[in-house]
Amino acid sequence: MNRSQRTGLQEPLDDRLVTDVPMGIYGFLAILVAYRLKLFPLLASGPQTIPDICAALGIRPRPAQAILAAASAHGLVRSGQGSYWLAPVGEKYLLETSPGYFGFYWDLFIANAGNALTYSSIERAVLTDSQQAVQDEHVFQTVAEQAEMARAFTRGMHIVSTGPASAWPQALQIGDRTRMLDVGGGSGAHAIGAVTRWPHLRAVVFDLAPVCDVARQFIAEAGLKDRIETQPGDMFRDPFPEADLHFYSNIYHDWSREKGALLTRKSFDSLPPGGRIVVHEVLLDDDTTGPLGAGAGLNVGMLVWSADGGQYSGRELSDMLSGAGFRQVEIKPAFGYNSIVTGVKPAAADG
Repeated sequence: MNRSQRTGLQEPLDDRLVTDVPMGIYGFLAILVAYRLKLFPLLASGPQTIPDICAALGIRPRPAQAILAAASAHGLVRSGQGSYWLAPVGEKYLLETSPGYFGFYWDLFIANAGNALTYSSIERAVLTDSQQAVQDEHVFQTVAEQAEMARAFTRGMHIVSTGPASAWPQALQIGDRTRMLDVGGGSGAHAIGAVTRWPHLRAVVFDLAPVCDVARQFIAEAGLKDRIETQPGDMFRDPFPEADLHFYSNIYHDWSREKGALLTRKSFDSLPPGGRIVVHEVLLDDDTTGPLGAGAGLNVGMLVWSADGGQYSGRELSDMLSGAGFRQVEIKPAFGYNSIVTGVKPAAADG
């Protein structure tokens, strides 16, 4: 009999995993508050003391220290000798003057916090299997029906896409394929990344009309109007424009497995022999038990934001592509949490 059995006491077991659940919620929400208070541009101007920060933001020392601790723990802020300044990742993603500015994306979450970022909203989503961000309708249909909301959503997602858009083409060889169809292409970020990587490639962004309005602006700013076009359309109802490379970024997770399979089969039927499909997603582990952050966490987010969507594992997407007839199916890491799952339509003789 060991000591814990004799005394009735249990050996201590690290409790950080269970403690971090509620405490992490406070910390991450505090970072969003710091963002709205303009803490990060203040720190970008040079090292600031607590009194400096309190004076500039109009808050008292205790909350100032609390939000600084949260931002520092997350790696967005650095400190030393009583002063705080912005870390490199903060300079890249949290300043409006930066091409990588993430603020529009964070604004989407803050604007919908009442319906999408509360315990009650997640509880309702779990108990009712219904999305919460927009009541009684599929959020993406609603966005499609409200032109200005669609434009705002597209601008917000653009900045999230620019990093991944420059990275996934580095993981892939497209051979002599010459025309990419960016299905549900949003702002055109991925089409821009692809044609920049491959000088012989042309692209078409296929999305709803208000979204194409925004995409044309970003394409023009990139100086690529001669290589990327937009075509308004509904990916479920309208024929796909001609292309030998089909690309989907964060489209499958918006919809049910049945609709994902429909899109996969539609791409297979539309592509010429030798055509390639690329599905760009944040993947769950093959046993679908993690990873926690942008894998399992985003999967819960889709309960709140989508009527029937969810994250896939690499195995699930591979099986879907193979089931539609694609061959040479591969999974490749891309950028950050993102991966691509890709396959090729065989020539008729290959079966």
